Amino acid sequence: MATRNWAGNITFAANAIDYPRSIEALQELVAGARRVRVLGSGHSFSAIADSSQMISLRKLSGDVHVDSAARTASCPAGLTYTELATALHAEGFALSNLGSLPQISVGGSIATATHGSGDHNGNLATAVAGVEIVMSSGELISAHRGDPDFDGLVVGLGALGVVTRVVLDIEPSFELTQHVYEDLSWESFDAHFDALTAAGYSVSLFTNWGATAGMVWIKRRLGEEQLDPMPDEIFRSRAASSERHPIPGGDPATSTSQLGAPGPWFERLPHFRPEFKPSAGEELQSEYFVSRADARAAIHAIRGLAPRLQPLLHISEIRTIAPDNLWMSPQYARATVGIHFTWRLDEEKVLLALTEIEDALAPFAPRPHWAKLFVADAPTIATRYERHHDFTRLVARLDPRGAFNNEWLETRVLGTPAS
Repeated sequence: MATRNWAGNITFAANAIDYPRSIEALQELVAGARRVRVLGSGHSFSAIADSSQMISLRKLSGDVHVDSAARTASCPAGLTYTELATALHAEGFALSNLGSLPQISVGGSIATATHGSGDHNGNLATAVAGVEIVMSSGELISAHRGDPDFDGLVVGLGALGVVTRVVLDIEPSFELTQHVYEDLSWESFDAHFDALTAAGYSVSLFTNWGATAGMVWIKRRLGEEQLDPMPDEIFRSRAASSERHPIPGGDPATSTSQLGAPGPWFERLPHFRPEFKPSAGEELQSEYFVSRADARAAIHAIRGLAPRLQPLLHISEIRTIAPDNLWMSPQYARATVGIHFTWRLDEEKVLLALTEIEDALAPFAPRPHWAKLFVADAPTIATRYERHHDFTRLVARLDPRGAFNNEWLETRVLGTPAS
């Protein structure tokens, strides 16, 4: 039976997926494979995970270990963030950030630099303090923050080895509130952009690029809420009187609680509850990251495409992410604004729209989300990542036989092999 990704737009080349139950079994599989890739939760919309042989880490044994003194936690890479958050919260700890969907896998999210939002919050990979990796030879190695090449290993795109376990920074558990404001004008968005994104720990604008900018979702840590209560109106945008879904008309029961009700970090940082199929369900996704300094101009460029994008679009989300030092992170060395698109399930038309979007954003050197759809090729990508050459050389050194390579990597990232 053919294996597909969550969205159904990718049919994987492998007819079966191996589920090793031990590191030794995994090492044997990897060492014996001609080409192999790891499938996480299947929430990638690109062919990044595709291969003639595929492995899932869902059944690989291992527990979550909390080191309260070091403020770190070690966990299997195959866990979902829902599973990890439950274990951490039971120990009184938290991650500083989560993505929009809690169902995604830890290893896959880190490998693709998936993120939440917030002026001072990095993507999920920035929490990584250590990794264990099975190399193409079958050897198990470990690396830690500060080691040579560590910043190249973390956002590895699955090209360097099979990450089996990660060590993550943690902090004491905390609570947040979530407020939604509606009908923000584009004039207010443009005039108060910096104040708007600073209004909470995590802030997102949901827009369909229409006459008004749309809904603002503001997540605040409870201490912030007590010091500065949220008003009924912010920048002429009124507080919602009932709970909302990010997509207008969507069922708010699938969304995390709003209206200022306090809740633990893992029940407020995502937009969607883990027990429901998230977002629109049948959808495709794309996302582009530009320097914060270019955000207003980039957003204005997308607004110019609105009449052609809207028939294909469920919703867009605009959010901020802090800079980092991870070589292949879209936030490498620059404070970033992400422009996300949730599309209707029509890949042919979406790819045409993406060509227009990438042309419009070209002056701002956009970096795409690795796990989502984009059309830029490897030569274009190489111009947008200062450490791209270092990464391709690292791939050649750590995987000399190309066991973890695939067509997507060659076309979208690596290009011709590094010398």
